[in-house]
Amino acid sequence: MKTNSSIVEKIYYDDDIVKKFVLATMVWAGAAFLFGLIAALQLAYWPLNANLEWITFGRLRPLHTNAAIFAFAGNAIFAGIYHSSQRLLKTRMLSDVLSKMHFWGWQLIILSAAITLPLGYTQSKEYAELEWPIDIAIAVVWVIFAINFFGTIRKRREKHMYVAIWFYIATIITVAVLHIVNSIEIPVGMLQSYPVYAGIQDALVQWWYGHNAVAFFLTTPFLGLMYYYVPKAANRPVYSYRLSIVHFWALVFIYIWAGPHHLLYTSLPEWAQTLGMIFSVMLWAPSWGGMINGLLTLKGSWHLLRTEPLIKFFVAALTFYGMSTFEGPLLSIKSVSALGHYTDWIVGHVHSGALGWNGFLAFGMIYYLVPRLWKTELYSKKLLENHFWIGLTGVLLYYISMVTAGITQGLMWRAVTPEGQLVYPDFIETVVRIVPLYWVRALGGLLFIIGYFMMAYNIYKTIQKAPKAVAPTSVEVQRTGYDEKNEGSHRKLEGMGLTFSVLAFLAIAVGSVIEIYPTLSLHRYVNPANIVNPYTPLEIAGRDIYIREGCYVCHSQQIRPIAAEVLRYGNASTVEESMYDRPFQWGSKRTGPDLSRVGKKYPNLWHYSHMIDPRAVTPKSIMPNYPWLVEKDTDFLVLRKKLSVMNKLGVPYEADVVANADIHAQKQAQEIAADLAANGAPKGLEKKEIVALIAYLQSLGQKGKGQ
Repeated sequence: MKTNSSIVEKIYYDDDIVKKFVLATMVWAGAAFLFGLIAALQLAYWPLNANLEWITFGRLRPLHTNAAIFAFAGNAIFAGIYHSSQRLLKTRMLSDVLSKMHFWGWQLIILSAAITLPLGYTQSKEYAELEWPIDIAIAVVWVIFAINFFGTIRKRREKHMYVAIWFYIATIITVAVLHIVNSIEIPVGMLQSYPVYAGIQDALVQWWYGHNAVAFFLTTPFLGLMYYYVPKAANRPVYSYRLSIVHFWALVFIYIWAGPHHLLYTSLPEWAQTLGMIFSVMLWAPSWGGMINGLLTLKGSWHLLRTEPLIKFFVAALTFYGMSTFEGPLLSIKSVSALGHYTDWIVGHVHSGALGWNGFLAFGMIYYLVPRLWKTELYSKKLLENHFWIGLTGVLLYYISMVTAGITQGLMWRAVTPEGQLVYPDFIETVVRIVPLYWVRALGGLLFIIGYFMMAYNIYKTIQKAPKAVAPTSVEVQRTGYDEKNEGSHRKLEGMGLTFSVLAFLAIAVGSVIEIYPTLSLHRYVNPANIVNPYTPLEIAGRDIYIREGCYVCHSQQIRPIAAEVLRYGNASTVEESMYDRPFQWGSKRTGPDLSRVGKKYPNLWHYSHMIDPRAVTPKSIMPNYPWLVEKDTDFLVLRKKLSVMNKLGVPYEADVVANADIHAQKQAQEIAADLAANGAPKGLEKKEIVALIAYLQSLGQKGKGQ
């Protein structure tokens, strides 16, 4: 590589791609926030589901999370990376064509998600709901991004890669690994697939992905942005170079181990739960190292809080980052998890990070970028200031209401009398108690959106007053760092792009392999005496409907070995009960009760009435109506294909069951429909989806009997 540092070169940065990602961030942010507000209102007032299948809570919730994570946060990340990387590496991006392919490819993926999720095409995997063709598209676009980014590093003029670049490298490598491993599935149709993992395997892989999607899509890239934009906005160097090194390597190594803390008290092997808890607690140190490094970068510049209100967004973002990364390890301690898991406390925890950390950092970055990219002044600092305070009030209302609701739920679920009886045996009692807090949550969300609209107006007016035609401005750069002598060991590593990237990969690969590999040997954890029967063809059809409607969003299927849960639902769940579940359905939130043992608890007619009008059997229920289930026919013919795939994945179906899956399903459907008709339901339901769904619900917890 040429090392003559005396040569001064004129180059042009590609700011057009940064502008595109900034505008996309603003557009998708509005969509994500509105979807979230509607979902929040639906929980407070169920009629807002409007009896429309496309916007029921079960389908809207994954649309909201995908829009918030991949559309809003994703575009913000790309805007910051494309802007800062060019300046830190003193070069234009490797290829304008690849940059445009990345931008338009990502927007098409988001559009695909916006169409398919409301239509019910989902894998029901947290933050990975999109079906297999979109998964492939994500992999392709991510590779395009990676080639463009690492190619830019290769042709850089600054030898030493700044700390922000380290976090970008870790992000790109790890997200690729997470996405590929988690998305290994076998298609059974154009927009449906079954994962190769089952039961505890699927649970561990999914939460290894889910937790680290938060870590490496919502944390490490934003830390990279923080390391660039906070010093820039404050016009000061980062507080501590050494702390940056410790922060980076400790974070990327430890974070990847922590996924199993989402599965505490489940049937996941105890050793995996313990590892997840230990490494989660260890995360306190590097996470707070990053927060302290960011906040102390402002040391000596705190007066900017008065004169440059955008600094407020960065300070608030770092504070929420500190709060979230304190609360996360706290919630991973088993005794705390026993109380908080499945409750709205987790929802509050997630949103303090998403709105406070990701949201405010993205807002601060956009307020910093827009005047510079469009070469003008911000339209109104007063609007910016108002946006901050209204948005902050909204986040605090949201967080406080959800933590209060979560602790209330947890305590009510666990309450047991001295005689050993549940104090609140009817689950609906615990739901009704927190509905007022759902209204407070919706108010917090509304304030946050009002702040966003202020920002959108401010950005629009800023761009409107910008010069209409400005010629691209060149910058003069020199090669730097290549003549440096006596470099320290890490300083030397910062000049070695490939070696640095390989080490970052190894840092995340060690924990991943150690945790996941043993669990992939499912047979080690299965007791042959407890092996259950696989689902019948009709139950498979019903299970797919259950997944399509997003029932897993509100119901778990995992009874924890906690006295109150055993009293309420029955014996604790075992490894064998979910060994054929593709995907697993252990859930992450209980807005309704656990369903692991719901089979045969109620007659078929109860389930029929419950789906058509939940309030007919459970007064004050907040569950939506599902009238379309009695209008739509079950697709029996596709069951042969589905069971064939299941069979290939190891589910022990007999050849006759696979070959005549549709006939077996129709026979079982006729029996259920006849029972429904005999007890007062309409006749002729045997082809309807409601019957298949009832078949699945009646099978839960019943597969091990009679063996």
